[in-house]
Amino acid sequence: MTQKNLIIRGGIALVALLLFIWLNPFDYNEATERSVVTQQGGKQFVEFSPGFYFAGFNAKIEPYPNQIGVQYKAEAENLDVIDNTVDIGKAVIQFLGGASATVTGIAQFNLPNDQKSMLEIHNSHRSIEGLVKRRLAPYTQECLSASAQLLTPEMHYNGGKAQMTQDYLDQLRNGSYLLEINKVTVYDTVDRSNKSEYVISKRYAKKTGTLMRKFSSIKEYNIVVGDAQITSTEYENRIKTMLGKQIDAATAASVSKQQFMTAQQEALTAKAQGQKKLVETEYAQKVNQTNQVVQAETKVKLQEQYKLEQKMAAEAAEFAAKKVKIEADAEAYKAARLVSAGLSPWDKADFEMKTKIGIATQISKIKLPNTYITSDGRSGNTGSLIDALLSTKLIDK
Repeated sequence: MTQKNLIIRGGIALVALLLFIWLNPFDYNEATERSVVTQQGGKQFVEFSPGFYFAGFNAKIEPYPNQIGVQYKAEAENLDVIDNTVDIGKAVIQFLGGASATVTGIAQFNLPNDQKSMLEIHNSHRSIEGLVKRRLAPYTQECLSASAQLLTPEMHYNGGKAQMTQDYLDQLRNGSYLLEINKVTVYDTVDRSNKSEYVISKRYAKKTGTLMRKFSSIKEYNIVVGDAQITSTEYENRIKTMLGKQIDAATAASVSKQQFMTAQQEALTAKAQGQKKLVETEYAQKVNQTNQVVQAETKVKLQEQYKLEQKMAAEAAEFAAKKVKIEADAEAYKAARLVSAGLSPWDKADFEMKTKIGIATQISKIKLPNTYITSDGRSGNTGSLIDALLSTKLIDK
């Protein structure tokens, strides 16, 4: 083969290589994307698999991420896809009553895994930027606005943030709510007066009671919402001022209520302490009275017992004395008989003295009380009893 032929063949191969490179029939998918391929003859198909695939010569290829995040965080809109995320800029929402706020957050959308739906998305929007700009961003803003209109700024501030996020996610997945407006009268806690306001609420079907929704513009293409969050809310200045007044009023009311409750508690405590002291005093007085009654009753019973003992002792003494007298009378009678038998006057006197001494000795052996009570109820002292016994005439003259 001549050098000329080699040069010609080399030139043809180079042109063919350059033409092949220019007409490249192959393309490559990242693991996080799929591609819509439009061939020269107009045939379209979607390549979902990652890696190299045959697209055809001079085919038009439009890549789409498997999941696209619509973020509303930046100050300005940026529709370039960065890490499968597009930023549509901070979203402005309007609460019930007209006050507005700026919110940031993100919503995750999963693109369908069937070729028909993907081709419909591509043919309607031409690119991921078109899908975000004409479909996903407006739909996200619509659901945000519908969620905010169900709450006043006060409701949102005082615990309604979670409810708003829940309503927002529900509408993204199932379609935005159909809302109705009603006029109501409410009490303004700041101005302390009744005011007429318009209330927006969810609309329900009269016959079935089911929640009415606007048809979801993303369900039409089988796009599924993965998740959504509202990460921050920045109120406009007039809302901040209004909320500040309400917070001050609520704080003052809370302090007043706490002071009132404290005063009530102190009053109840004082009352309880007073009642306790009164009960203690009354109890102490009753104990003292009871002690006095017991002491008086004991004293009376002791006196009665003492009298009984004295009476018993006196009766015993009287019985003993009578016994002694009877014995003495017997001895005297015996002695008298002896005297009458022939005693001299001197013997009579000596006998009578010894007899009285013997009687006194016998009486001294008896334990007698200071006083005594006779069987007929009369009282006397022991000395008179002894004298009476000793004065008894033992011998008849």
